[in-house]
Amino acid sequence: MSGPSTPEGGPSAPERTRAGTGGWAIIGATVKGVGKKYSQDSGGAFSVAEGRAAVLTVADGHGSGAHFRSDLGSQWAVEEFTACAEDFAREVVRVGADATGWTGLRAEARRLPQQVAHRWRERVLLHDWNSPAHGGRLLPDAARDAPDLAVYGSTLIGAVLTERMLFCWQLGDGDIVLVDADGTPHTPLSTGPDMGDETDSLCEPEPWRKMRSHWQPFTAGAPPAVLMSTDGLSKSFADHQGFLDFATGVTERAAVQGVPAVQAQLADWLERAAKYSGDDTTFVGAFAATAPAGPEGSAGQEAEKGTAW
Repeated sequence: MSGPSTPEGGPSAPERTRAGTGGWAIIGATVKGVGKKYSQDSGGAFSVAEGRAAVLTVADGHGSGAHFRSDLGSQWAVEEFTACAEDFAREVVRVGADATGWTGLRAEARRLPQQVAHRWRERVLLHDWNSPAHGGRLLPDAARDAPDLAVYGSTLIGAVLTERMLFCWQLGDGDIVLVDADGTPHTPLSTGPDMGDETDSLCEPEPWRKMRSHWQPFTAGAPPAVLMSTDGLSKSFADHQGFLDFATGVTERAAVQGVPAVQAQLADWLERAAKYSGDDTTFVGAFAATAPAGPEGSAGQEAEKGTAW
């Protein structure tokens, strides 16, 4: 299985510049797995604080008979992460380069997963209590204390990005990749070998305790790209290096041809990936607004278009 090829058409190491105050150019798309009735994936990519910060998130519902509402679970995971992360992103922008405020930001970042998990659980319980099985009646206390959340089970990856720093969180499988100025990819939350179908989930008790996190200040400016995807993309390649080559190829294409050109072709690339993995595939990314704009407008303008799927 060779997987989809890395995008072509740009030099191996195009000239890049650091992110400026023009904000972030946002891309994203999701495709349904081959033969599936509907997608269990969800994703979102938004710029906030007048384009000075970006919020990225993807979630992968578990699917299968035991998780028959996981499409809702992944949708709510994205929505609740976004709600919490937008406020946090504005605070990160407000603190800016003031290193004395970073301690407070890190403390707030550690609390964010629990906030998201609680909000997600409330959405799930409200839906479950009003489902036809319960006739819209509130459940007894014992049932409310131990509901079956597995039917809504989902992974979650999220990030808040500014010119000064990156915060990212991950529960379960999927990938987040930073591509630096010389084209080198980094996976700050990589867990090593693939664990097959086993994955941590929001439906577990106290899922925030299993959520991995990463904080990284940028002393020389932000990387040209931060990319995020559900595991349907990485599984479409024969090995992990092939997936990383795809990430750097997307970044090179954005640097040479412009972010709108990448967005225009992204769904086609994901469709090819889904043919190899058979899984739903979602991909979101944020690029420094200094990347070439292409014919459809400036990268800074593109960054103002927040999207959720």
